[in-house]
Amino acid sequence: MKVLILGSGVVGVTSAYYLARQGHEVTVVDRQPSPAMETSYGNAGQVSFGFSSPWAAPGIPQKAVKWMFQEHAPLKVQPRMDPTMARFMLRMFGNCNAERYAVNKERMVRIAEHSRACIDALRADTGIRYEDRQRGLLQLFRHESQVEAVAKDMQVLEQCGVRHDLLDAEAIKVVEPALARVPGKFVGGLHLPDDQTGDCHLFTNRLADYCREQLGVSFRFNVDIQRLKRGGSGIESVVTSAGELTADSYVVCLGSYSPFLVKDLDIRLPIYPVKGYSLTVPVVDDGGAPQSTVMDETFKVAISRFDDRIRVGGTAELASYDLSLLEKRRATIGMVVRDVFPEGGDVAKAEFWAGLRPMTPDSTPIIGATKYGNLWLNTGHGTLGWTMSCGSAQLLADLLDGRDTAIDPAGLGVSRYAA
Repeated sequence: MKVLILGSGVVGVTSAYYLARQGHEVTVVDRQPSPAMETSYGNAGQVSFGFSSPWAAPGIPQKAVKWMFQEHAPLKVQPRMDPTMARFMLRMFGNCNAERYAVNKERMVRIAEHSRACIDALRADTGIRYEDRQRGLLQLFRHESQVEAVAKDMQVLEQCGVRHDLLDAEAIKVVEPALARVPGKFVGGLHLPDDQTGDCHLFTNRLADYCREQLGVSFRFNVDIQRLKRGGSGIESVVTSAGELTADSYVVCLGSYSPFLVKDLDIRLPIYPVKGYSLTVPVVDDGGAPQSTVMDETFKVAISRFDDRIRVGGTAELASYDLSLLEKRRATIGMVVRDVFPEGGDVAKAEFWAGLRPMTPDSTPIIGATKYGNLWLNTGHGTLGWTMSCGSAQLLADLLDGRDTAIDPAGLGVSRYAA
């Protein structure tokens, strides 16, 4: 079967890998000159299976109001007359209750845990390396109230079989020795020993090379995807700047831009771009730098270790498709890395970046079929695109082939928004 994948971010390239391994003739199309040049370029560097939690959580609406008046807040809203933003926020706030949080968390962890097995197998199969480390993630708590609040998350982790340990202020220094240089700052942390780190841009490019060289996948770059052309009960072709492209099946992996492509087909994807920022900081003191990933729960900022760099990612900004780099956001994530690892890196020499996370109101991606028999979706992964990419792509490949799936796909398709 000929499969055309629209988008060459980490979700699109992993989809190409699994579909090609199952014997399909795969072509990937993207407007960029190479893979992973948008949201997958400068993300936080964490592959955080156990840390897969919805942004829509109990108490978030109240916190959002408080954050409006804080200088270093994890969520910022740029005021504008944007009905799409308003609808997204209303739907997200509708998921901010204990019942919906538990449902959404289970769905996210279900995909993420499958993704853990998939990325480990992929690494063994391909041999690719991407400055990766398999040393876990440490969620850091500055206040006792945060320790108390994590109990509900731990119950879900327990139910899903995810290894985790609640650590006190002394034990976190064993996991991340550099924290001994900031005594008294943190009261404890939740350690997820099976989480991983690495450079997503490097991962995606090396996997694309493998797909091209070993699996025969074709990549067409610098091609603008304009619209999908209907024919009968399915999709006939994709209209692009390079002409019409045809296939037997089409997979939409366009992140925040997915809704525009399918809107004329009467498919409504409640995906909104949530802007995130990152700094890539050169390491100057290995002993003062993180060894894996830490997540500062107070500021929602992740700090991950590459070989000789530290990636610092965080903040969520609702500002439509604006990609401008705001110095206020740089100040926030720069403040956090200096506060947690003051001697680890040279923040003054950091590369500053912003990307658009394709967020759904329930924080869960949209994977699977549409009402058109040959049109498929793998999109809306929010802040966890890389974490969920391999599991999502493998699931999508099995669904497209009509195979038995390794995990239950219930609640992951676009049909959950029908009501």
